[in-house]
Amino acid sequence: MYAIVDIAGQQFKVEQGQEVFVNRLEAEEGTKLEFGKVLLVDNDGKVKVGTPLVKGAKINAKLINHLRADKVTVFKKKRRKGYQKSNGFRHDLSKVLIEKISV
Repeated sequence: MYAIVDIAGQQFKVEQGQEVFVNRLEAEEGTKLEFGKVLLVDNDGKVKVGTPLVKGAKINAKLINHLRADKVTVFKKKRRKGYQKSNGFRHDLSKVLIEKISV
């Protein structure tokens, strides 16, 4: 059984017991979460597609921890002009454990 769910503005394909990295959520570590924006549910070949959401479908999850992604380095250069610029960025993420998919 899997579902497609909208979490913090992004869509994820999730299964029970899966850990997902999502954009930073405003909740404390160890908090139980419930996501109601379920777009599609597949239960052993029986597919329910929402218009736009599947009625009565919920995803129960637990926020494991907050972390930061690996650093992405952006380097700009214009040859023969003496222009060089380096910039770094680390994305704030939350690790979420999908506990139960209910329809």
